[in-house]
Amino acid sequence: MSETLNFVENDLQLMALGFMALVYILRIRWLLKYKASKDRQAPAGTVGTSSFKGIVYSWANIAMPWSMESTRRMFFFYLQFVVFHLAVAANITMSFVIPYAPDLMRPTAVYRLLQLLFAAACVIGCLRMYRRLTNPAIRLISTPDDIFSLALLTVWSFASIFAAPNNYEQGEGALTTYFIMTAFFLAYVPFSKISHYLYYPFTRFYFGRTMGHRGVYPMKRSAVPKPTSV
Repeated sequence: MSETLNFVENDLQLMALGFMALVYILRIRWLLKYKASKDRQAPAGTVGTSSFKGIVYSWANIAMPWSMESTRRMFFFYLQFVVFHLAVAANITMSFVIPYAPDLMRPTAVYRLLQLLFAAACVIGCLRMYRRLTNPAIRLISTPDDIFSLALLTVWSFASIFAAPNNYEQGEGALTTYFIMTAFFLAYVPFSKISHYLYYPFTRFYFGRTMGHRGVYPMKRSAVPKPTSV
C-alpha cells in the first residue's frame, strides 16, 4: 500500500469525520437552545392518540409509505428513495470496513451485492438529476446546492462500484479516488442539504407531539363506504 492511499483511507477520513462531528455537535447544541412551547389547548382526539404515540408515529412515518398519499400514489418513487439512502449508508459503512475490517469485504457475494446497490443508486441519481433539470416546477425551486449535492452522491456511488472489490493488486487508483471523495463528502455534508437527516428527529418529534396532543396522530384510516344502488 502506498503512503498516499494509507493517508487518504486513514488520516484523511478521520480528520473529515472529526470535522463533521464537530460541526454537528455545534449545530445540535444550537438547536437545543430553542425549546418549543407547549400546546395551549386541551388534549383532543380518541383514546388511541397521545403526544407519546404521536411522536413514535411521526418518527416511524418514513418507514410507512402507506401513511402518506404521495408515497401511496408514487410507490416506485419511494423505492428509489429507499435504495438511494441505503446506498449512502452502505457507502459510509464501507469506508470504515475497507481499512479496518477488510476481511468482511472478501466474499464475492458481499462486494457484488454492494456493487449492485451502488449501481442502482447511480442510476437513480441520474434519473433524479434529469427530473430536477427538466421539470420546470422543480427546476424553479432548485438551488445550486441541490444540484451539486445530488451530483456528488451520484458520482460517489459510481466511484464506489470500483472500490467495492477492495483488491489492491489491481491498482490503488479506484480506492484513492473513493476515499478522497468520501472525505470531501463528510466535510461538505454539514453545510449542504444532505444534512437534513440531522433535523429529522427534532422536527418529527415536535410535529408528532403536537399532532398527537390534538388527536391527529396516530392516523386512522376509516373504511370507505361501499356505494349503494338505488
